[in-house]
Amino acid sequence: MNILGIIPARYASSRFPGKPLVDIAGKSMIQRVYEQAKKCVDVAEVIVATDDSRILDHVQAFGGLAVMTADYHQSGTDRCAEVASLHPEYDVIINIQGDEPYIDPEQITKLATCFNDPGTQIATLIKKILTREELFNYNSPKVVINKLSEAVYFSRATLPHIRGQEPDNWLEFYTYFKHIGIYGYRADVLQQITKLPISGLEKAESLEQLRWIENGYRIKVAETELETHAVDVPADLEKLNLFK
Repeated sequence: MNILGIIPARYASSRFPGKPLVDIAGKSMIQRVYEQAKKCVDVAEVIVATDDSRILDHVQAFGGLAVMTADYHQSGTDRCAEVASLHPEYDVIINIQGDEPYIDPEQITKLATCFNDPGTQIATLIKKILTREELFNYNSPKVVINKLSEAVYFSRATLPHIRGQEPDNWLEFYTYFKHIGIYGYRADVLQQITKLPISGLEKAESLEQLRWIENGYRIKVAETELETHAVDVPADLEKLNLFK
């Protein structure tokens, strides 16, 4: 099985413009993500997919691989699909988040392992929710899974609702999971899902993976105990010192 890792990276961000190039202890965000991804022995190659020449030039300057993609893509998935279409030699594509500078290569490996099952179309990671703060954080999508370790639904709301119990006690009655936003796709499936029209559930929750579920695609999940620490806004940079 030949696996390609792609890191979508765009310069324009409403909450943090230029985020991929921000300096983190002497290296840019994108360089740190790239170097961590390259440590994963299960990935044959890693490519940064960007729509900005500043990011392209920077990645090439530190010795990384980068390609320019169209500027009209609405998601990292779409950007990955464009790059993957140029590399038919790869069976599986892993979409690596470009804002997690200390991503653990073990998480990439765990995701790659899902594709040892020939029936896996799409895969992602989940992590058990342990605190009330996590459980009711509406910026962190939750995942409802079935007995086959497949995602049934993703929501920013806290699902399922425990009838007859106070919300403060819900963790005592059900095992909740949050979504860790790294994806793997069979190469042919990736091309298929990017051609699907935006769905009603996707619009409602602003979660693109719901489009795939609505159209009958199955999303395999693997549980990780490792935490991820994404940089969404400049203030998040201060927290990174705790996790290096």
